[in-house]
Amino acid sequence: MTDTLLTEPDAGNASEALHEDRLWRDNGWTARVKKNEDDDGWAVEMIKDGEAEPALVGPWTMGRDKKNPKPLDTGAFNTLVKTASEVLRRHEQQLHAQLHKRMAVESGDATIEVTLDIVPDEDDPYALLTAFDSFGEQLAQVKVAPNFKLSRASAASWVENEFRRPG
Repeated sequence: MTDTLLTEPDAGNASEALHEDRLWRDNGWTARVKKNEDDDGWAVEMIKDGEAEPALVGPWTMGRDKKNPKPLDTGAFNTLVKTASEVLRRHEQQLHAQLHKRMAVESGDATIEVTLDIVPDEDDPYALLTAFDSFGEQLAQVKVAPNFKLSRASAASWVENEFRRPG
């Protein structure tokens, strides 16, 4: 293995496996070991193919000589891929939770599920407020401001007002 430190992945070879001491590219991921800018140690960054920013950056172990980094290997790379994938999955779950909210409200003897789906468009962000019956059939949908606050009270008020656009 070579001890080459590349600063940018070669986009033309992103799908080809590459296994070097400080640079591994395989299975849609690139691991790059580089000098830690904050101290004398080393860091590793994991970048998913097609992404501009690393999904994970963390400290990397020193080698036996206590000056150079420990070389990447299959086990370490696989662990890094698993960890970086989990970070991305959590980020996606958090974003989904911020953009999609739901709650159930009682209306007479029926339960109505109300959802708020925020569409974060750069030019014209908005949200869709939607009501569903207990069978999952859509009862109503209105466009609202992206900062609309879905609460039990606002959902109940919307249902009571026969699904007229709030505010």
